[in-house]
Amino acid sequence: MTHVTTVVPTSRERTTEELLERASAATSEAERRRLVDEVVVLNLPVARALASRFRDRGEQLDDLVQVASLALVKAAQHYEPGRGRGFLPYAVPTITGELRRHFRDRGWGVRPPRRLQELRLSIGAAAQELTQSTGRSPTVAELSAELGVDQEEVIEALAAAQDYHLTSLDAPMDGEQDGVPLGATLGGEDDRFEKVVDLVSVRPLLASLSERDRHILTLRFFRGWTQSQIAADIGVTQMQVSRLLSRTLTRLRTQLEDQAA
Repeated sequence: MTHVTTVVPTSRERTTEELLERASAATSEAERRRLVDEVVVLNLPVARALASRFRDRGEQLDDLVQVASLALVKAAQHYEPGRGRGFLPYAVPTITGELRRHFRDRGWGVRPPRRLQELRLSIGAAAQELTQSTGRSPTVAELSAELGVDQEEVIEALAAAQDYHLTSLDAPMDGEQDGVPLGATLGGEDDRFEKVVDLVSVRPLLASLSERDRHILTLRFFRGWTQSQIAADIGVTQMQVSRLLSRTLTRLRTQLEDQAA
């Protein structure tokens, strides 16, 4: 069976491109700035959605939104219509890159070894994927098997993350989610807007995927199918779907980070 994935630009994308084209053709600096400001205001929800993905790392959400918003301003000021694949595919990696740099530069109070910082980030990604596939928070043993590292290393990385107030996947989170375990938050469903952000940011990269991988991504993240439903649709096991998703998302994540570097 042939599956065709069609991506239609959102009204936000179309309006953004129109404003930026007008800004590029503006005859006065005041007019250009006004139009760029409109682009920033229109896309502030994008900045907030991206910032919210980093809120479980011990930083105040308002501070992260400020970092993301400043990155959005920078992207709007430097974007050149007609020379890329659209504003959001340009802006999303820029904003994400600034957020990552924020954590690298200021996130850790007492800086652990780099290997533990990197392992902690890998644990977060693996925990999210395992939570989505199993419907519960993963154990240390499951994280160890998923990442191919010793259980002691997983525990060491989680302990080092105390500077992020993330000592355990079962520890309650501070602030608005007081009493809610971190692990319970990792498997939450993305809202529709964040799905749009994901879609526009990876759209230029989808051509590099196989037809089956594109179809699996569409079913999982844009139609809300479970891994078991996808497995039945394409004729494989649920575990194979989990591995295919993990491999594909890792590939896309790496390409997006390379763009933002």
